Amino acid sequence: MKIVFMGTPEFARGALESILDAGHEVVCVVTQPDRPRGRGREVCFSPVKELALAHGITVLQPVKIREPEAVAELGRQEADLFVVAAFGQILSSELLHMPRYGCINIHASLLPKYRGASPIQQAILDGEKQSGVTIMQMDEGLDTGDILTQTAVSILPEDTGDSLHDKLMEAGAGLVVETIRQIGEGCVTKRPQKDEDSCYAGMLKKSAGKIDWSRDAEVLERQVRGLNSWPGAYTQFRNKTLKIWESQTGRQTSGPSDTKRDEAEEKAAPGVVTQVTKETIEVQTGNGILILKSVQPEGKKRMAVRDFLLGYPVKPGERLGGPVL
Repeated sequence: MKIVFMGTPEFARGALESILDAGHEVVCVVTQPDRPRGRGREVCFSPVKELALAHGITVLQPVKIREPEAVAELGRQEADLFVVAAFGQILSSELLHMPRYGCINIHASLLPKYRGASPIQQAILDGEKQSGVTIMQMDEGLDTGDILTQTAVSILPEDTGDSLHDKLMEAGAGLVVETIRQIGEGCVTKRPQKDEDSCYAGMLKKSAGKIDWSRDAEVLERQVRGLNSWPGAYTQFRNKTLKIWESQTGRQTSGPSDTKRDEAEEKAAPGVVTQVTKETIEVQTGNGILILKSVQPEGKKRMAVRDFLLGYPVKPGERLGGPVL
């Protein structure tokens, strides 16, 4: 099958690689324009572009996919199918109807749940036990097209946004090849989405990582995992930003007796350090204790709390939080 592939990040690269391995003819790859990244602001290729160039595939990088020049170029490809995965632009009706089999999208949730740009992170933030991948027939709505195939993936208690991303990328890479086979053989079944069952996961902003210590410890623990590695959960410590990489709820076995600790926690306001061990910092939340295990001080590398404490001695009674600079 002649395919035009549209995608940009690592999630899309996995799908493109799987399609190529399956022997399909990818006549063209469309990805976002090259942009400067990192502290050095060096211009870097997207993961999808890197893979396409390695396979000698033509790469298009229109600023806007709806531009007449881009539309005309895609029309010249005479593709049977457009496959879209985390592309980052909205396709026009003309493009949606251009290929013989239309356009399909690889979405990292079990639609209609978690339509939108950040379904992976939102599933963890909400405490879901299961996520998955949906291959849908694209229409002019936002992730509203008919469901073609789906596969479920369990969310483990230790999963982060990054680890769940990798599991869903692998699941999507396999599922899209199977879906293309069904489309080609004419045996795929379309299932309309139920809008009443939908929810939306919007684009994440850096501010989503700011910790509100008045929230429950379980909610904050999911925030730390779900937003790992971007934008990351962060707070303020001694007038500088402190990123929280790993945490857990509950209590450590070391430290003062439960009675003394209970008294300390009853008096502590959210964000106040209630206990410090050699390995952890325990912080009062609106309900429960969040135990910090791995952090990153502003301008430093990620480190275990035991190493952090060597350079930043912390004592019970200190407060985390406040406005972030």
